[in-house]
Amino acid sequence: MALDRPVYRIKRHLLGRPLTTERIGEQKLNNRTALGVLASDCISSSAYGSEEMLRVLVPVVGAAAFTLLMPVTGAILFVLVLLTLCYSDVVMIYTRAGGSYVVARENFGPDVAQVAAVALLVDYIVTVAVQTSAGTNALISLAHLVGNGFTGLDHLQLPVSVVVIVLLMYGNLRGVREAGRAFALPAYLFMAAVGLILVAAGVRWLLGELPHADLHAEGVVPLGTPGNGWLYGASLFIVLRSFANGGSSLTGLEAISNGISTFREPQGRNARRTLIAMSAVLGVLVLGVSALAHLTHAVPYKDGTPTVIAQEAHLAFGGGPLGTAGLVFVQLATALVLYTGANTPFTGFPYLASFVAQDRFLPRQLTRRGHRLAFSNGIIALTVVSLALLLVTGASVDRLVALYAIGVFTAFTMAGAGLTAYHLRRREPHRRLKIAVNGLAAFISAAVVLIFAVTKFTEGAWLVVVIFPLGVWALMRINREYRHEAAALRGIQAPGADRELFRRHLVLVLVETLDLATLKALRYAHELRPDEIRAVHFAIDEAYGRRLASRWGATAATSVPLELVACPDRRLRHAMMQLAARATADGDTWLTVLVPRRTYRNVLGKLLHRGTGEQLAKTLARLPHVAVTILPFDVSHALRELEEGEAPQPD
Repeated sequence: MALDRPVYRIKRHLLGRPLTTERIGEQKLNNRTALGVLASDCISSSAYGSEEMLRVLVPVVGAAAFTLLMPVTGAILFVLVLLTLCYSDVVMIYTRAGGSYVVARENFGPDVAQVAAVALLVDYIVTVAVQTSAGTNALISLAHLVGNGFTGLDHLQLPVSVVVIVLLMYGNLRGVREAGRAFALPAYLFMAAVGLILVAAGVRWLLGELPHADLHAEGVVPLGTPGNGWLYGASLFIVLRSFANGGSSLTGLEAISNGISTFREPQGRNARRTLIAMSAVLGVLVLGVSALAHLTHAVPYKDGTPTVIAQEAHLAFGGGPLGTAGLVFVQLATALVLYTGANTPFTGFPYLASFVAQDRFLPRQLTRRGHRLAFSNGIIALTVVSLALLLVTGASVDRLVALYAIGVFTAFTMAGAGLTAYHLRRREPHRRLKIAVNGLAAFISAAVVLIFAVTKFTEGAWLVVVIFPLGVWALMRINREYRHEAAALRGIQAPGADRELFRRHLVLVLVETLDLATLKALRYAHELRPDEIRAVHFAIDEAYGRRLASRWGATAATSVPLELVACPDRRLRHAMMQLAARATADGDTWLTVLVPRRTYRNVLGKLLHRGTGEQLAKTLARLPHVAVTILPFDVSHALRELEEGEAPQPD
C-alpha cells in the first residue's frame, strides 16, 4: 500500500478491493437476480406506457380515449408476443452479449450492423434519462397526492434525477454482482405494488365502489370531444401515434439478449427462461394499468404529475391511513423500479460498447475491464452522455419519450430481419413459422419507427433522425481508421526482418542539466553497448550552456563528453531533427536518442515543470533509422529520500 498513488488509494476506498480476472465467473447472475436487474427497465415501462397513449388520445376524443385505450393496448400486447418469440430465438442462437447487433452482424455484415449498434447505444442513453426522470415524477406525484395538491417539489425534478444517475454509476463501478444485489429487489417490490393495486381496485369495482378521476381538474391535459364512428372521431393517424407512444412500454425487452454474458451457464436456456418470465410479467402489468385507466379515467397531467399510475393507486386504495400507506408503498416501489430500470443500460451499454469496440468500430479503451471487473470506461461514458441529455431536456419524460422508442424499435427491426435471413438460409423444424414470426416482428417494429419519426419529428424525434446516420458514419470512420492503421503497421514482413542491418550504433543522451536523471540516462546508454555515446545540450541560453559545460568537465560522475549545439532561434525540435539527420546521413548508422524525463507526483511539481520529451519523440519518429526512448526519473521519490536523510541514487 505504501507504493500506491493517492488516486488509487481513493479508488480502492470507494470501490473496494480490486478483483482479479479469474473471478469474472463469480460475477455471473442467477435467473432470479438477473430478472430483477435486467427486467427493471422493461417492467418499469408499464408505469408510463399507458399514460403516453392517453396523452395522444385524450386531447382528441376526450373520455372516449379510455375505451379506445384497450384495443390499442391489445395491439401492444400482440407486438410483445411477437418480440418475445423473436428474442427467445436470439438468445438461443447468439449466446454472446450484443443482441440485435450480433444478429445483424452475422446475417448482414459488420457495416449494416452499425445501424443496430447506434440504435442500441442511443436507446441505452435515452433509457437512463427517461427512467430517472419518471422515477422522480413518481416521488413528486406522491407529494402531490399526499399533500393535497402540494407542488413545491417540482423544481427538484432535475437535480434529484442527476443525483440518481451518479449513484447508479457508482453502484455499477463496484461490479456486476454488487449491482445485482442492490437493484434486483425493487423489481419484485414493483410487481407486488401493482398487484396490490389490481386486487384492491378489482374488489372495489366488484362492489361498485371504484371512483372515477376528475377529468376537469386543474392541470389535466385538454379534453377533446368524441365523435362518431368506430374510432370515436379519431383519425387513423392519431391511433397509430398512440400505438407508437404505447410502444415505449416494450422498451427494455432487448436487455436480456444484450446482457446475456451476465447469465450463468447454460446462458441461452437461462436467458430464454428469464425473458419469457419478464414478458409475462410485463404483459400483465401493461394490461392491468390500461384496464384501471379504462375503469377509473385516470387522466394525464400537462406537467406530468401526478402520474396515471399514482392516480390509480390513490383511487384504488382510497383515503384514510391504510389508503395513504398503500399509496406511499406503490409510489416508492414505482420510483425505485424506475430508478433501477435506469440501471439496466449500465449493464447492457458497456457490454455492447465492448463488443462493438472488439470489432474495431469504437475506441479500444471500451474493451478494458476496470478495478472491479466492470467495463468502467463504458459506464462513465454512458453517465456523461445521459446527464447531458437530462440537462438539455430538463428531465421531462414527455420530451424524452420522443427520442426513446425510435432507437429500441430500430434494434427490434434489425433483430427480426436478421433472424428472418438466418432461417431463410437453413432447413430446420418450424422454419416457416419462425420466418413468419420474425418477419412480422421486423415489419411492425419498422412501422413503429416510421410512425414515431413522422409524428414526433417536431417534438424532438428529428434529433434521433439526424444522429442515426451521423452515428453510423462515425462508427464506420473509426473502423476505417483502425483498418488503415493495422495495414500500415503490418507492412512487408520479409524473412529475417528482425536482424541487424546497420554497421554502427550511435546513442545521443539529451542533457538539460547535470543531475540524477541525466546520470540514469547515461548509465542506460552504456548498457546498450553502442559504438559511440554522445551527451548533447542544445544551448538556447549560451551563458547557461557555458556554465553547464564547466560543471560537466569538473565532475567525475561521467566520462562521456558534453557537446553543446547552438540553438539561437530556440527551435529545439528543428535543431534535434537536423542533428539526427546528420548523424544518420551515411545510411549505415542507427541512432538511439535517450530523453531523461523528470516526473512529479504532486500537482505543484507538474505545474512548475514542462516536459518536452513526448514532443521530441513525436518529431523524431518521422525519421528513418531513429529510435527514441524516454527514461522517467521520479523526482518526488528522490525528495522523499532526501527528507529521510538518505542520499538519492540515479536508480
